[in-house]
Amino acid sequence: MPQRIFITGATGLLGAAIAADLARRREVRALSRNEQGDAAIAALGATPVRGDLQSIEAEQLGGYDAVIHCAGFTKPWGTRRQFWMTNVEGTSRLLDAARRAGVQRFIHMGTEAVVFRGQHLWRIDEDYPYPRATPFLYSETKAAAERAVLAANAPGFHTISLRPCFVWGPGELATPPALDSRVRTGRFMWLDGGCARTSTTHIANLIHAVNLALERGRCGAAYFIADDGDTSLREFLTSLLATRGLSPPQKSMSGTLARGLAAFVELGWRAAGRRSEPPLTRFAACLLSRDCTVRTDRAKRELGYAPVISREEGLKQLLQARLD
Repeated sequence: MPQRIFITGATGLLGAAIAADLARRREVRALSRNEQGDAAIAALGATPVRGDLQSIEAEQLGGYDAVIHCAGFTKPWGTRRQFWMTNVEGTSRLLDAARRAGVQRFIHMGTEAVVFRGQHLWRIDEDYPYPRATPFLYSETKAAAERAVLAANAPGFHTISLRPCFVWGPGELATPPALDSRVRTGRFMWLDGGCARTSTTHIANLIHAVNLALERGRCGAAYFIADDGDTSLREFLTSLLATRGLSPPQKSMSGTLARGLAAFVELGWRAAGRRSEPPLTRFAACLLSRDCTVRTDRAKRELGYAPVISREEGLKQLLQARLD
């Protein structure tokens, strides 16, 4: 059982939740880029290690049994260099440092976006192929990173990629910040009435999967992690927003129109050389208007995964926490 664990991305929402859980039972160190990161990591019960993915060295990982790689460039807008340097080059450098340090297990935090090019995804499993091309830099670079992780699997250096879908839960995970802001300012609009189906992953279920992957699983494999069953975006987001005392507006736009408009907006944004995030991106328009549901059979069979909390119970807990 791995007892000494090194985590990247522990100042992000997912990494922080995972680090806090593991630090209760294991020795955890986490990569930090500045003093603010040091303080946030220490508050989780972990020990900060100053550095970044572009400069990580084997010496910083020496003596650790496992690496959990949660860091990544996840912003909705950025340059190819920003996405590639963090998601691909950063992952490759971390893999190399971990291998040279004698780390035995490497768990990569992946995403269903690795197979997304804007199409519907209906109850897909891990055999669903990577696309030959995708218009989304996030999807492209996360897929390249995952492929590198799985290809690096070797005797004595076991690699696994977990693919959670639409992670949610207590605190800041209750609603995506962009969604919260858009609803509060009246700028939110459903696409196709919010009828797209989606899988979701409560953070407690993801943490459970991480703990399982530290000891089990087929090395060199990817695993979808999700709550049982799927739901419509409208049903889930309405319930999720209600736990924050918010109610989304009823207005809606055609998904086809939104995707076309987003492409036009992005083209103008890049032509003008603007660095700020545009008001609508193709990635967001596709996510909100395409079905995205996954199967977790492999995780249940090979990791022994089963959700520790249902979507209904998670929503009930969030609502109760607000009322308390």
